[in-house]
Amino acid sequence: MTTETLATPVTPPAPLSIAELGEQTRALRGQVTRAFIGQGDVFDQVLLALLASGHVLIEGVPGLGKTLLVRALAASVGCTFGRVQFTPDLMPADVTGHAIYDPKAERFQIRRGPVFANLLLADEINRAPAKTQAALLESMQEGQVTIEGRRFALPEPFMVVATQNPIEQEGTYPLPEAQLDRFLIKVVIGYPGLEDERRMVASVVNGKIAADLDVSQVRPVLSQAQLMAVQKAVAAIRMDEAVTDYAVRIARTTREWPGVIGGAGPRGGLALARLARAHAAVDCRDFVTPDDVRAVALPALRHRLVLAPEALIERQRPDDVLAALLHKVPAPRQ
Repeated sequence: MTTETLATPVTPPAPLSIAELGEQTRALRGQVTRAFIGQGDVFDQVLLALLASGHVLIEGVPGLGKTLLVRALAASVGCTFGRVQFTPDLMPADVTGHAIYDPKAERFQIRRGPVFANLLLADEINRAPAKTQAALLESMQEGQVTIEGRRFALPEPFMVVATQNPIEQEGTYPLPEAQLDRFLIKVVIGYPGLEDERRMVASVVNGKIAADLDVSQVRPVLSQAQLMAVQKAVAAIRMDEAVTDYAVRIARTTREWPGVIGGAGPRGGLALARLARAHAAVDCRDFVTPDDVRAVALPALRHRLVLAPEALIERQRPDDVLAALLHKVPAPRQ
C-alpha cells in the first residue's frame, strides 16, 4: 500500500550552530509568553518536546491555559493548528477524516480531519472512549493516517499536544498504556502563582488579552522549515556512552523498583535521550551531561509507571518513585 500526501513537502534549510539554536529557543520563549502568562516550567517542558520532535500529554483541570499555550506555540513557529474536542460520542473519522462522494466528479473525495495540521490539540482526550483515542495512535507513531484503506502522510513537522483531566474527575476514561507510551513527555499543570494570576486579571481588565484565546501579539520567529532544522540539530547533539548507559539504567531500574508493577519500556530510555539532548540545546551546549538526564526524568517517565495497589493506598505517586530512584542510581563522573 502506497502512502499519499495531501501537503506540500518542506525542505529544511542548512543545519544550525549551537549558538543559533540557543538564540532561536530564547526567541520562541519570548513570543509565547506574550500570550501565555506564568507557568514557565510548563512551557519549558513543552518546548523540550517540540525540539525533540515528540508528542505531549498535559494533565490539569480545565481553565489553566492549556489551549492558549498550544495556539501561541503554533503561532510562534508559523505552523498550522488543528483542534479536536474529545467527547463520549466522538468517532474516529471525526479525528482523521473520511471519504465523501462527489456526484459531480462521480468519485469519492477525501475530506481531511483536523489531524492534518502541524500542531494538533487533542483537548480532553480522556473524555472519549478507547476506540476514538486509538484513532491518534497511527498518526502519533507513524506520521500518517488511513482513510478508507488509503494511507495519507501528515504534514511535517507534526506534533500532538493532548490534554486530559485528572482521572478522579467524573466522565473520564483512562488512556491505554499503549497510547500513553507514545507520548514523549507528560506535563502536570497546576494553578498559577499569585503574581501570575494578578497579571492575568490585570491584562483582561486592560484589554490586552481576551477570553477567546487571543494570540494576536505572538509573532512567528521560525518557519516550518527552520523548525525542522532546529529539530535536526537537536538530534545531532553528542551523548557519550557513559551518559547513554545512565539513561538506560534509570529506565531499567523502574521495572525492578518496589511498588512498581509496570516500569518504563525501551521507549522510556529513548525518551530520556531525546529530551536530554533538547535540554542541552536550550542550555547552549553541544553535549549531554548526567544533569540533563536527571532534569528530564520526571516528565519523560512519570506516565510510563504503573504503581501497585499498595503503593496507591499509601498515596505514592510516580513522581515520588522517580525522585527516590534518581537518588539511588549512580550517575557517571563528569
